[in-house]
Amino acid sequence: MTTRTGVYPGTFDPITLGHMDIIRRGAKLVDRLVIGVTTNPSKNPMFSVAERMDMVRREVADIEGEIHVVSFDSLLMDFAEREGASMIVRGLRAVADFEYEYQMAGMNQQLNGRIETVFLMADVSLQPIASRLVKEIALFGGEIRKFVPATVRDEVVARVEKIGRKGS
Repeated sequence: MTTRTGVYPGTFDPITLGHMDIIRRGAKLVDRLVIGVTTNPSKNPMFSVAERMDMVRREVADIEGEIHVVSFDSLLMDFAEREGASMIVRGLRAVADFEYEYQMAGMNQQLNGRIETVFLMADVSLQPIASRLVKEIALFGGEIRKFVPATVRDEVVARVEKIGRKGS
């Protein structure tokens, strides 16, 4: 029997409740879900790749199914091929996400037509959440507990204390 493997890529800086929603739902679609923690040259991460991987591993530990957390720094389709994936799982929050994701899915299809992209709509209550905004709110001293798991909140707050708040 063939194992259906899906890849859910992202920077997860930090992992949010929106990410967790997509992971829980994505894990039900495949036999094995690989969460690919990556660097993104256009983003300035608050946490190192190792820290983000630890964060993700801890938060997904109680989710049913076979879930692996690995890092990658390559083309997504090369990573997906190495992992034996038949699908890429992507979360959509809003129409603005769709345009970018649609373009990426098209490019990925050109790179490797054997791997499908599957879009999952974020839960309505979680649609506004974005890691970038969570970090911005935290850096200005705002409360982020509605957007991230409790332990992640504590890590973000501790990091902000270490690097210094903005606007103070």
